[in-house]
Amino acid sequence: MNESVLDFYDDLAEAYHLIFVDWQQTISTQGEVLSTLIRSKLVNLSQESASLLDCSCGIGTQAIGLASQGFHVTGTDLSPASIARATQEAASFGVNINFGVADFRTLVQDIPGVYDVVISADNAIPHLLTDDDLGLAVSNMYAKVKKDGVLLVTMRDYDELVKEKPKATKPFVFDGGNRIVFQVWDWAEDAKTYQTNHFILQEMEGQWITKHNKTRYRALLRDEFNLILSKAGFTEIEWMMPAESGYYQPIVTARKKL
Repeated sequence: MNESVLDFYDDLAEAYHLIFVDWQQTISTQGEVLSTLIRSKLVNLSQESASLLDCSCGIGTQAIGLASQGFHVTGTDLSPASIARATQEAASFGVNINFGVADFRTLVQDIPGVYDVVISADNAIPHLLTDDDLGLAVSNMYAKVKKDGVLLVTMRDYDELVKEKPKATKPFVFDGGNRIVFQVWDWAEDAKTYQTNHFILQEMEGQWITKHNKTRYRALLRDEFNLILSKAGFTEIEWMMPAESGYYQPIVTARKKL
């Protein structure tokens, strides 16, 4: 994961909510969906004592939603700007979350304790372009999960995307046509990675303002990630597609058995 990933999220932190039609509603909806799924995996988990580490929390989309659902949440992210905003947003939502800056490849040294649940949502894991970095991140996540606890990761459906190698995402038009959000994807020749050019266009006082950020992702296939999870020690690896889970991306869960 190179410096451009940090730059991408630091620069996007102030505007990140604009990629959603209604960010506050997204927080609520995703919190409900993920909470239901997590509790189905940890049926003996007490709502009053359930601990959760969101290790790529960004500005708090999932962390705030899950704290609102009763989890005791710690949120970490590579981006200091994102953590600063997440701290402010959590206070505005009236939830108590312990935030800190950390790379998910160094969680063992950066974050104390272990958790019932560790999550990484919104396609953060595919920023890691090599097997070595992916293995290091997943091993650190494994170390942060309690015995019989669960890891939950969400990412794009790359098994399908690599078949078509789309050049762009569908433009989303918000605010009565005054805000447009879309991405342009530049695929590597081997289709193993692609650069995302992320655009937010806003009409402000009669003029259109364009915000452009770019970063690179790995088109991480499910079998590839399953192998990395297994090597780290995770078992009971299960994938759920959006039609089944109600979440907007595929979700993989895995358990730590000792």
